Amino acid sequence: MQLTRYTDYGLRTLMYLALNSERESLFRISEITEVFDLSANHISKVVHHLGKLGYLQTVRGKSGGFRLAKPASEINIGQVVRSLENSLAPIDCSKPYCLLTPACQLKSVLAEAVNAYLAVLDAYTLDMIVANKQELKSLLPDISISIL
Repeated sequence: MQLTRYTDYGLRTLMYLALNSERESLFRISEITEVFDLSANHISKVVHHLGKLGYLQTVRGKSGGFRLAKPASEINIGQVVRSLENSLAPIDCSKPYCLLTPACQLKSVLAEAVNAYLAVLDAYTLDMIVANKQELKSLLPDISISIL
């Protein structure tokens, strides 16, 4: 199963914030886009959505920005994925309609596989996936202070 880029960007953003959780100042869209070389438009949408879901605290205005709304230990990766993905269904037997659908077992097997996939993600929190903080931080580029 492959996650959408939207979910990928959401997870990257959360990871970046968790890696820098000791920072007191707010994060900005421009920082995330520079670090990961992503579109500001995409990250704006992701950050807005993460804020609506309660993962981020967002502050509007000139000196605004965002930060994690709760500790990384309280952010479950499986729940984030469920929240950001439009659909976790691995196949759609109706487009185009498959003649085997009435007797097919494949859809239930794939649903079982998705549940197992999500069960693994449910076992992890954001702080667990950034536990190797120093190693991860060493891979990130130094960001110009002008965007902060």
